[in-house]
Amino acid sequence: MCYDADAVPPVHGAPRTTTSSERLVLISGDGAEFAAFLSRPGTPTGAAVLVLPDNRGLSGFYEQLAVRLAEQGHPALVIDYFGRTAGTGPRPAGFPHMEHLGRAHKDTLFADIAAGARYLRAEGHQDVVTLGFCFGGRLAFLAARPEFGFRGVIGLYGYPDTIFGNPGPTQLAGELRGPILGLFGGADEGISPEVVKAFGEALDGAGVEHEFVTYPGAPHSFFELGRPELAEACADAWSRILGLLEGVPARP
Repeated sequence: MCYDADAVPPVHGAPRTTTSSERLVLISGDGAEFAAFLSRPGTPTGAAVLVLPDNRGLSGFYEQLAVRLAEQGHPALVIDYFGRTAGTGPRPAGFPHMEHLGRAHKDTLFADIAAGARYLRAEGHQDVVTLGFCFGGRLAFLAARPEFGFRGVIGLYGYPDTIFGNPGPTQLAGELRGPILGLFGGADEGISPEVVKAFGEALDGAGVEHEFVTYPGAPHSFFELGRPELAEACADAWSRILGLLEGVPARP
């Protein structure tokens, strides 16, 4: 599900600055190592971004996305989910991501998210927003809890309801803090309008600042280059993502 090995993120526009990038190995709260990819803008101009990939983990799509974000002035760090079971090296074609996803635990996933945020802050970026896709979108919504300290969260096609008996962002809305930006596809067969509506109502009831946008006719994982029929949705999604990143007030 989500992005194949040859998928490419859409381009927002001309770069605002140069970038430099590198692969990293980070240390989680339990001492486990996990892979990450960091792209730094030559001239930072806004909040840093912790990118949470789909259920395939760190891939070329998200490395390219990190560069696109850095080109717009936002330091971007992508984390992997499978360091404990698959190591920290590059993944071969056909990597059995679902097998490793089934062995991941929510506590270690959130520990890795916290470690990624700490790394960005240690680099001097106190204002951090998390941006997630699919599985990572759900994690991003859940990471809107105060203990992570994010200045905002953005989730693209993150499923917000209960999965296999595990409560989702809808059920935990009272623990979350905004702003939350949710971007959904109107033709996403896995996330119904009713599910999105229930999430919004739960956030309304909890007094959580949020904005949801559903793109009519757009499928799951619509945010991808090379699909002319989705170019308008991609451009609008980029505009809203960067709008939230650039609207984060700097900490004193």
